[in-house]
Amino acid sequence: GKKLAYVTWDDQKQGQIIVRDVASGREQVLDTGMGKFVEPVFAPDGKSLVYRKIRGGYITPDTYDLNAGVYHISLEGDAEPRLLSESGSQPQFGDRSDRVFLLAYDGGPALKSVDIETKAQRTLYKSEHATEFRVSPDGKHLAFAERFKVFVTPFVERGAPISISPNDRQFPVQQLSVRAGENISWTADGQNLYWSLGPELYQASVAGLFAIPTDESEFAKVENGLDISFEAPSAIHDETVAFVGGQVITMNGEQVIENGTVVVRGNKIVAVGTADEVNVPAGATVIDTTGKTVMPGLFDGHAHGPQGDNEIIPEQNWKAYASMAFGVTSIHDPSNDTTQIFAASELQKAGLIAAPRTFSTGTILYGANGPGYTAHVDDLDDAKFHLERLQKVGAFSVKSYNQPRRNQRQQVIQAGRELGMMVVPEGGSLLQHNLSMVADGHTTIEHSIPVAEIYNDIEQFWEQTNVAYTPTLGVAYGGIWGENYWYAETDVWQHPKLSKFVPQEAVVGQAMRREKAPHNHYNHINNASVADRLGDAGVNVVSGSHGQREGLAQHWEIWMMAQGGMTPLEALATSTINPAREFGMDKYIGSIETGKLADI
Repeated sequence: GKKLAYVTWDDQKQGQIIVRDVASGREQVLDTGMGKFVEPVFAPDGKSLVYRKIRGGYITPDTYDLNAGVYHISLEGDAEPRLLSESGSQPQFGDRSDRVFLLAYDGGPALKSVDIETKAQRTLYKSEHATEFRVSPDGKHLAFAERFKVFVTPFVERGAPISISPNDRQFPVQQLSVRAGENISWTADGQNLYWSLGPELYQASVAGLFAIPTDESEFAKVENGLDISFEAPSAIHDETVAFVGGQVITMNGEQVIENGTVVVRGNKIVAVGTADEVNVPAGATVIDTTGKTVMPGLFDGHAHGPQGDNEIIPEQNWKAYASMAFGVTSIHDPSNDTTQIFAASELQKAGLIAAPRTFSTGTILYGANGPGYTAHVDDLDDAKFHLERLQKVGAFSVKSYNQPRRNQRQQVIQAGRELGMMVVPEGGSLLQHNLSMVADGHTTIEHSIPVAEIYNDIEQFWEQTNVAYTPTLGVAYGGIWGENYWYAETDVWQHPKLSKFVPQEAVVGQAMRREKAPHNHYNHINNASVADRLGDAGVNVVSGSHGQREGLAQHWEIWMMAQGGMTPLEALATSTINPAREFGMDKYIGSIETGKLADI
């Protein structure tokens, strides 16, 4: 407890590992060379530490990427880092300083040990669903997280790997958490275990946990945690700005103002009208919009894209910059890394990074097998468990993704109703599947229904619900994707705004080497026609780019809605007021009206 090791990040300089003496405040920058570093951990004797060097991600630089893996470095003298393993994560020590444990893959999640001197590796434990393993500092216990719950078992080593699960019969396993938990850590004496969920920290003692019981009492799982949250001010400026002289498409009904003026004070719209009706306040910054159009910022109702890499949040996310350059001011991402996207969302609110307003479901509630993804739902309590854990970290919506049985999907919906959360499903590729989702009352249907035409029966059926429709035409089912139409018909790689923010290697391969097809083979036009008919029937139709092409794809979605028969205003509504209504934000965004936020 005398020293603290932490990593830093700078988009230009990349990362450093710094060791700080707690008492004196003196700091030592370790000689690791340039790179991206995460997960530094001290050895028990305090004389060395291990850390992980990672390669660049989609939005972090790919420079200084060679020889990624888990490293060991002495804190004494001028020793150079030694590569222990090219794979593995979550490096940690037990009660010895001569070996390190890693979360690795060996036919599934596994706990491996690596000898510091020889680099020899052994698989000690295997699991089907574990996302964390943590050996206690006294070497007596092993904590692990599986399906979002925290468990502990005696730490045992034998010649062959041990298969471990919450239902293990060969060794005692005790569930510690009532609610979900992650970020497991031990106290130095190995007697207490910590884990977190969103802003709450939980603690449990393992002293005597596996001793022979002397009475009938049972271990009481930990239900309540300590609130460790903190507050930061939102980024709001106090400048007054007037947009004068242009056309204003308000999206307040069909209102379009010619020679309009919009006055913004701080982050709120304070006046909207014609130039004759609105007085520009003295001292306001005036932006001449003559010959231009002012409209609400675009709301991408089904966005995707990285927000970080191994929990490194870049200072400048080029995908976010490109989105804003194309006028996207809000996104809802129905599938992203929970930790990273909510971290980025809070950084954006505080003005520490520039990005659209960022909303998300976090990680999907996956019905199939996948460590860290599988959301097992057999009853309403299971469903509430998963929704509560995501609500704790900042979600107001969840993505019900391929839960195989209809009653499971219904349980998720009921949990959403009880907890005040929205449920957006993965639409799937079967019409009957989609219609059952409409009947059960999901918030939306995400992705296009996979038919080229609908008739009055479906229109009458759907219009009796409040279920919105987000067809993501760029990746529409049933034929050639809409995205490919724009690659074929336009020179996407030459777009000046896209080229300014998006690395060329991310664009040219797909955009330049394009395939073409007859116009009537592009099925997205049929999908858009279905969306138009549903919109005419009163269904709230929403545009979502699916993250296909940074910012530009949201415009493609609007244009494709028009290809399907929508009027220009109807098409614009799918990316402004309609998603704002879908997510309950139309009091604040989605149109240019006095009192609303100045997302324009």
